[in-house]
Amino acid sequence: MPQQHLDRLTSIDASFLHQEGHASHMHIGAVLLFEGPAPPFEKYLDHVRSRLHLVPRYRQKLATPPLEAGRPLWVDDPSFNLEYHVRHTALPSPGSEEQLFLLASRIASQQLDRAKPLWEHWLVEGLADGRFALIMKTHHSLVDGVSGVDLATVLFDLEREPQPESQAEDLEPWRPQREPSGAELVVAGLRGMVTTTAGLMTRAIGAATRPATSLGLLRDAMEGVGEIVWAGLNPAPQTPLNVPIGPHRRYAVVRGQLADFKEVKDALGGTVNDVVLTVVSGALAKWLRARGIRTEGLEMRALVPVSVRTQAHQGTLGNQITVMRGPLPVYIDDPVARLRFVRAAMDGLKESKQAEGAATLAAVNNLAPPTVLAQASRLNFSTRLFNLIVTNIPGPQVPMYVLGCRLDDVFPVAFLPEDHALAIAIMSYNGALDFGLLGDYDALPDIDMIADGIADSLAELLELARGARPGKASGSRVQSGAKSGSSAKSGSSAKSGSSSNGGPAPIVPQAHGRPKRGPAADMRAKRERGSRPARKRPEG
Repeated sequence: MPQQHLDRLTSIDASFLHQEGHASHMHIGAVLLFEGPAPPFEKYLDHVRSRLHLVPRYRQKLATPPLEAGRPLWVDDPSFNLEYHVRHTALPSPGSEEQLFLLASRIASQQLDRAKPLWEHWLVEGLADGRFALIMKTHHSLVDGVSGVDLATVLFDLEREPQPESQAEDLEPWRPQREPSGAELVVAGLRGMVTTTAGLMTRAIGAATRPATSLGLLRDAMEGVGEIVWAGLNPAPQTPLNVPIGPHRRYAVVRGQLADFKEVKDALGGTVNDVVLTVVSGALAKWLRARGIRTEGLEMRALVPVSVRTQAHQGTLGNQITVMRGPLPVYIDDPVARLRFVRAAMDGLKESKQAEGAATLAAVNNLAPPTVLAQASRLNFSTRLFNLIVTNIPGPQVPMYVLGCRLDDVFPVAFLPEDHALAIAIMSYNGALDFGLLGDYDALPDIDMIADGIADSLAELLELARGARPGKASGSRVQSGAKSGSSAKSGSSAKSGSSSNGGPAPIVPQAHGRPKRGPAADMRAKRERGSRPARKRPEG
């Protein structure tokens, strides 16, 4: 569906506006690292200008009907100025990645101006080795993570030297629509509500012609709503991550390889997302214990957004997502057992009807007045339901280019809802799987410990998946902008030294000659223990 003047926000898009406050910013983004040198700023401006016509929403701003009579609408911004949205800066010497991530955390700390189109791009020069970066920032009401990846194809090319396209000066000048009056905003909002109602009636009529199928769908939807209500009655545990937050942020990253996660899931079972949640659980467990918090019996919950974007939605903006509440069993010390637990729990969630229930509630919210929608959106992000956001975004698995410069790294930036001090976003790109950790500045001065824990937890699983063979360490490494000089390699060096080849020390000491680990080996060992005769205690 094309992006038009006077489009009405969906209930999901509007909910991100209702959630935003002084301390809880609802924008998302990414830090992108490129091979150098950087293109001239004017050339990058012309590149963006030449492709903006493909995404009209990026020239539109929000307009709210008088007295909040309906949900906001997107309208053309007659004062749109590209130079305001695309900015140019440079890092001071030495141009380290620490400085880049510190800049990203400061940019993430500033809210977007709702009087203008809700996005910013920063072209950052001065990185070491002649590289440059782009820091992108977009309000969540405009785009979800998956459509953001789709949008990147507008500015990115699949070839270093793509076929020539129309230059910015060759395009017809953009002519914005006239700003609507208050009465026109009300009429447009009513028109959108009528369209939504008509769509629901059409679906109802269609359902009446297929009673058997419709009853099954209705049953699934009601079961899903019931499961969501039940989840709300079983709150997530209180943790140091669920405290009042301020407007300022810290940002840390972990570099990983998609092949490592696939190797773990192929050897030990589950999916890549199961491995991600298991690794995050291990990192949080170590962090909690370092803060002196007991983890026995503690199961944290992650809000895991799931895209329901189909081919019909490709190329459109707005949010097409639902959420699941994934388990983070920080009480399980054994990495393999932790992965098995996560896999079983996520399989159960996938078989549940929560997605149908969430879709039903979203459809009902589409008819709700703004005041009711605001209350519903606050419930969706309540600390009763989850401890932190963990979102895994699939990206392109081929190299991408901007003005002939290859994109090397993509580090996603999530958002922090109220009373949530940590959000973890993961994105795959061209064989990499990189983590971006966004934390509250005051609540998470030790965010690097969580980043280090992610790399260490992955190294543990890799060693177990490979049968604890030495000399084949994980390729993940940690970089952070939370504080100066915070840089570490992944592995077990934090525990008891490192292996002779510079990788992590073996999780299981080789001197003991213990057998290889893995699900099959564990089962064989259990059978062997069960077949041995019990040792008699001496009498007397």
